[in-house]
Amino acid sequence: MTNKDTNPSTTPASSLTDKEREAIAQMPYEEARDKLIQAVQALETGGLNLDQSMRQWEIGEALAKRAQGLLNDVRAKLDQAQAEQAANQATAGTQSNLD
Repeated sequence: MTNKDTNPSTTPASSLTDKEREAIAQMPYEEARDKLIQAVQALETGGLNLDQSMRQWEIGEALAKRAQGLLNDVRAKLDQAQAEQAANQATAGTQSNLD
């Protein structure tokens, strides 16, 4: 067994609370995107200590996952609508389309 396996400090705990994670999970895309931009700017500006930097990183990761998940949902809906439209094109203007 290595030190990594026995030392819990090698796997840092998240600094985000369940309440913060839930708030991010409920955010609309635009809010998640805007807060992600703020987190990135805070990291790029510098002046944060290590703990603050890690917290901004974790916030950014959670926000990025939320925004990407919302975009993926929209993409899936668009793909489904396009597939339905393509399927309906074969019968457009025919009697079977009216059934």
